[in-house]
Amino acid sequence: MIRPLDGMLVADFSRVLAGPTAAVLLADLGARVIKVERPGAGDETRAWGPPWAGSSSAYFEAANRSKESVALDFSDPSDLALARTLADRADVVLENYRTGALERFGLDAASVLERNPRAVYCSITGFGSTGEGATMPGYDFLVQAVGGLMSITGDAGGEPRKVGVAMVDLLAANHAAMGVLAALLHRERTGVGQHVEVALLSSLIASLANQAASYLATGAAPRALGNRHPSIAPYETLRCRDALLAVAVGNDAQFAALCGVLGDPALARDPRFATNPARVEHRDALQAALEGLLAVDDAGSWATRMLGAGVPAGTVNGIDEALALARRLGLEPTVDVGPEHPPQLAHPLRYSGFTPAAPTPPPALDEHGDAVRAWLASAAD
Repeated sequence: MIRPLDGMLVADFSRVLAGPTAAVLLADLGARVIKVERPGAGDETRAWGPPWAGSSSAYFEAANRSKESVALDFSDPSDLALARTLADRADVVLENYRTGALERFGLDAASVLERNPRAVYCSITGFGSTGEGATMPGYDFLVQAVGGLMSITGDAGGEPRKVGVAMVDLLAANHAAMGVLAALLHRERTGVGQHVEVALLSSLIASLANQAASYLATGAAPRALGNRHPSIAPYETLRCRDALLAVAVGNDAQFAALCGVLGDPALARDPRFATNPARVEHRDALQAALEGLLAVDDAGSWATRMLGAGVPAGTVNGIDEALALARRLGLEPTVDVGPEHPPQLAHPLRYSGFTPAAPTPPPALDEHGDAVRAWLASAAD
């Protein structure tokens, strides 16, 4: 089976989450990924536990399957020569070092592209590579705070809250992978590589979607609304007899269907609720009316009945329940990577022309060091 990146080599000089996750996506598409780590400690996330899994932490395992690991000390001339050889042979170089840190080793974008002009060199920064941003440390939690995401997350009138996963890193990973693929396609057409850059802050701001559009249109910065939507109602969680129910009514027809399921079709004709703008204006009264009707039954029962009537609704699941749902729907959310490792989250895309590469376990530190060193040394001769 031919995959898009079969035969391509990715030199993964990145660490933590954004860069390593981008590299996993490229590995799923067939690329050979060699992860370069610091001798002794390796990627910082190897020690980010508990919980522990395989040869390191569950955190490390989440972003490093299907890779080979080699430990290289850039202060050692022979190791540095091997690192340069790897970059010079690579189709893709991924890195998220502090801006300028790789220049003295000849592993920065300008140096690598001078020696290897067909390379796609991808840099992931926190706040850009020029000006004040070049010196600012880039961590997901920090970018969620200064990038506005926390200001629209959490309860109305409450303290700002981070998202429950490193969402900015994951957004940047997807943007980085997309940028690499676009640059590889450009190389196929022109024969020339290039430097692709993505900043965590840029990835977040580009993903603020309707919330940023609201500010740009009105000049008023949106604020947190809990589980409510700023422009649609009811599009929130509502209390049932036993638990919360997520209801995502996107139009008037769905609202009428919801009222029918709840046994009060006249509610859809109430002038306060007949249109979406009216429902948004009177959302407190709407919530009280709906929760009064929902109180007679459990969330799971309501979800089943609403889905049967074409009303988007569902229970608020834990991760265990979410994975079980995906399996029941045939979405295959996990893949096995070996008996000594827990399952991994699967590549989310499905292709009609190929399947993602079969994953291999996340590597132990320098697990492939001897083989990679020998291969690089022979390439340098």
